[in-house]
Amino acid sequence: MLGGTASRPAPMNLRSLLQPGVRQREFWSWACYDFANSSYTTVVSTAVFNVYFVATVAADRPWATFAWTLAVSLAAAVVMALGPLIGAAADASGRKQPWLRASTLACVVGTLGLMAVGPGDVALAIVFVVISAVGFGLGEGVIAAWLPLLGRPHALGRLSGYGWALGYLGGLAALALCLVYVQVAQARGAGAADFVPGCMAITAVFFALAALPGLLVLGEHAPQRPPPRGSLVDEAFGRLHRTWREGIHLTDLRRLLLTIAGYQSGVAIVVALAAIYAQQAMGFDTADTLELVLVVNITAALGAFAFGWVQDRIGHGRALKLSLWLWLAMVATAYFATTRSQFWVAANLAGIAMGASQSAGRAMVAYLSPPDRVAEYFGLWSVAMRIATIVGPICYGLATIVLAGNHRLAMLCTGAFFAFGLVVLHGVDVQRGRAAAYPAA
Repeated sequence: MLGGTASRPAPMNLRSLLQPGVRQREFWSWACYDFANSSYTTVVSTAVFNVYFVATVAADRPWATFAWTLAVSLAAAVVMALGPLIGAAADASGRKQPWLRASTLACVVGTLGLMAVGPGDVALAIVFVVISAVGFGLGEGVIAAWLPLLGRPHALGRLSGYGWALGYLGGLAALALCLVYVQVAQARGAGAADFVPGCMAITAVFFALAALPGLLVLGEHAPQRPPPRGSLVDEAFGRLHRTWREGIHLTDLRRLLLTIAGYQSGVAIVVALAAIYAQQAMGFDTADTLELVLVVNITAALGAFAFGWVQDRIGHGRALKLSLWLWLAMVATAYFATTRSQFWVAANLAGIAMGASQSAGRAMVAYLSPPDRVAEYFGLWSVAMRIATIVGPICYGLATIVLAGNHRLAMLCTGAFFAFGLVVLHGVDVQRGRAAAYPAA
């Protein structure tokens, strides 16, 4: 039931993995966008600004972590509202690039705005976090919609893995630049309020420059459609309505989206709050945390790259299931970790599982999406991802309140999300879902 594509010898030539008419440089320009946008999640969401917000902007008040999760959740709610609509509009017009460029600009400008946030500027921080996170979330959904247009069906796992692995390397590169900057600033006696704005500038410029190949080289590779009779907004809403009415036969794709919403809630906790956990539960300082995230990005890149091959070999469902078991092992290891070395083991398990599960989920959605509604269903994938960023961090934030700030017990509760994903994934039949999406194939 959980299998996917049949096992076959893995072609080593990238050209053989791509659809006819797709140039290799277009694939790499698509993958470069993963390289670009991971700088935002790594520096802003995972390692630097989230910790700065809690410890400096909100001055470690009891509600500080909860305020951060609320900001992230507000951005996620906006993406949930706009993501499917933008996907439907992109499918209706056959043009995704305008949406990708607009979302990229929003993320870069929002990240630059974070440079102005200092101690006590909670409201200003929330405004720019929402702007930047909305731009990131919408761009993530739009760029993902190119995957089945670029790659052959039997190679989606590998191509998604290549992109996601490159993405982690992008996060690694951006974070390394920030780490050097932070260490130099700290050596001169600077505090977080002095060096965090510089980290935001580094991230914004890195994102903008690394995203350029995807914005300039990547072709649409979608059927060009005639202009809609009414407005594009009316056409987009009409497509969404038809999808809701006609998409009931795509049972397995719907179950997969529910699976993703479940396990990504746990992933969202790790992404948004791992640095906070490292400092609050394990006593890491800023430099320790940056070094930890650097190493974890390497293991995440390895996980994404390796599991792309595994996924195309053993099937989409089995590979995703294996990654969720790795997540459960990570949660148990983190809970029982009492030394830094033990926590490092847990963190690197998280890296491998993160790269594997996120890449596998994206490839699986690409494999099960109807060819004429790819951007729309990746808009719904964005909804599932954003539901996770609301549910996961808020549950963790509430758990820290209920458990009187016990981050260790709150982290243990995270395992419930990965267990939920395993249960729902058990009902996904990949071959049946593919047949429903491609009835004439």
